[in-house]
Amino acid sequence: MNKSSFFIVGKHAVVEALKNPQRKVLRIFLTEESKKNIHRVSSKINLLKDLKIYYKTRRELDKYCSKDGVTHQGYVAEIEHLEKINLKEFIKQREKITFACLDEVTDPRNIGSVIRSAASFNIDGIIIKERHFPSESKMMYKAASGCMEHINIFEVSNINTTLKFLRDNNFWVYAMDSNSATNINKIDWTNKKILLFGSEGSGIKKHTTKYSDFFVKIKINSKVDSLNISNSASIIFYHLENLK
Repeated sequence: MNKSSFFIVGKHAVVEALKNPQRKVLRIFLTEESKKNIHRVSSKINLLKDLKIYYKTRRELDKYCSKDGVTHQGYVAEIEHLEKINLKEFIKQREKITFACLDEVTDPRNIGSVIRSAASFNIDGIIIKERHFPSESKMMYKAASGCMEHINIFEVSNINTTLKFLRDNNFWVYAMDSNSATNINKIDWTNKKILLFGSEGSGIKKHTTKYSDFFVKIKINSKVDSLNISNSASIIFYHLENLK
């Protein structure tokens, strides 16, 4: 089956894609400056073997991202999508699992930032509605800073159905809610858990909250209304990693 290809930009996004043996990189575009940097890296792990490389000026590379509001840093790559992971098969493989679930989160920069934090603190995967996942977004790849290659992404057709399925398989759902009375350090976390985050505008959908077992918050200065979702995710991911 032929896979569709798309472009990503930025040093970390491109280099980590090259390092990932599961990622098919079709060709890369480099400036003379980035050529020197990437050859330093590839000399150790042979990243550029059998790869089509094109050398361009910065201005020539601008056309790949000028409309996306991101900078290429002299690195552009054409890649294919990774194979999708089957959620039902994945949960059979281990006893301790922590997922982050993004409900109605659509901003590519926020999604990329959450992915970066999730990979950094060993979250097992991100669950997101496939219709809301900007799978070819240069902004998301740039914000993830290469961590798209180090996290499991589970694209699902329906968040509520997925949460119900996971609860039926001994998962507990912890909804992030700034109005909750329970702080994250007061929770006895289970071995199989889902951290549910809602959109910044409207939070978790009312119907989705029905599939939540606990409502928890991050205690912050009372003068501050709320945290950005990527900041909240980083804090709770760090908190859970340090409980291990």
